[in-house]
Amino acid sequence: MHRTGMFSWLLTAMLAAASGSALAQIKIVYIDPASGLMAATGDHGLRELRFAADRINERGGILGQKLEIVSMDNKLSPQESLALLNRAVDEGIHYVFQGDGSSVAAALIDGVEKNNARNPDKLVLFLNYAAVDPDFTNSKCSFWHFRFDANSDMKLQAIVNSMAGNKDIKKVYIIGQDYSFGHQVTKTAKELLKQKRPDVQIVGDELHPLAKVKDFAPYVAKIQASGADTVITGNWGSDLALLVRAANDAGLKATFYTFYAGVVGAPTAIGEAGVGRVKVVSYYSPNEATPKEIQYLKAFKKKYGATEDPYTTAIQHALDLLARAMTETKSTDPAKVAKAMEGVKMDGYFGPVEMRAQDHQFIQPLVIGTFAKVDGKKVKFNADGTKEFGFSTDHKVPGPETALPSTCQMKRP
Repeated sequence: MHRTGMFSWLLTAMLAAASGSALAQIKIVYIDPASGLMAATGDHGLRELRFAADRINERGGILGQKLEIVSMDNKLSPQESLALLNRAVDEGIHYVFQGDGSSVAAALIDGVEKNNARNPDKLVLFLNYAAVDPDFTNSKCSFWHFRFDANSDMKLQAIVNSMAGNKDIKKVYIIGQDYSFGHQVTKTAKELLKQKRPDVQIVGDELHPLAKVKDFAPYVAKIQASGADTVITGNWGSDLALLVRAANDAGLKATFYTFYAGVVGAPTAIGEAGVGRVKVVSYYSPNEATPKEIQYLKAFKKKYGATEDPYTTAIQHALDLLARAMTETKSTDPAKVAKAMEGVKMDGYFGPVEMRAQDHQFIQPLVIGTFAKVDGKKVKFNADGTKEFGFSTDHKVPGPETALPSTCQMKRP
């Protein structure tokens, strides 16, 4: 080979290597619905994940590598989710984000466990931002699974504690979705009410198909006929928006205690009729936000418009903790990263937070809020999709007070 040809070849190789280094990426797969009745919820979560990843990339990424978000539509199906997990593994992806549906999360936890046992060279870490079945950090806990939302038992503890002193509550109707999460909500709600308000009468306990009901009028008619003054529901996505809309149409005056009244579509469905009587338990409350979170909120709204809120703070916390663990270990190896994430305490967006090492349950403050009109004082920010409504703060529960004992007996690699 001529010297000129050799020089040209070496230069090309060097440029290719430099280019490959510059384009090095840490891929994260997002497995959630992008079609069907729950598509709006899945799409919103994807926007939040991409926005949070973009902010990290703007700061130089992690270990000189950029985050790349790969979206896969699971159609809210556990079986489809497992197929997508296998596809992600084949594509060399080591990090999975999912949150919509505990039935899906249960399948992914099992799938990740089996993959990591069979393929130690293709390890996967599952970052769960919203699936809240308490079993995931108890009997079904896994070293490869981290949950960044409070589980349903933690949320119900906050709800029932807030109900305990209200003697106007006499008859409670429980309605939820017919899958693992819905079953956990009804079970725990009945147990806690029996403990803290044995005088309260449970006048209804209803489960309906997940993401299949388009008209909740028949369910609302049952609630009205029961004489309930209070409704407890874990419904999310279209199932909550349509339930509240049907309640408004029927003139139901009961107070609603919810998990997800602040998420996409729900505030619009609640409207004027819900002021003062629709409540939510959440880790997201802009009235209590740190300056860092207010800055984040404003930047998100600037990009996506005033009708969307970055209410899935679990995604921000998950990426922050992931980046911290990778930086500390100087590695993207899932096993090393997982060990570095355990037991971390840090400043969260609404107060101090901790990733509990025993069961990988995130411990963070929770807020009980009431749907109200924005007044610039008690209600500083409008809720997703509305101009004049938001949530006032009834009370804030510090992180350590939300924590519950765990039965997790984790097997570590």
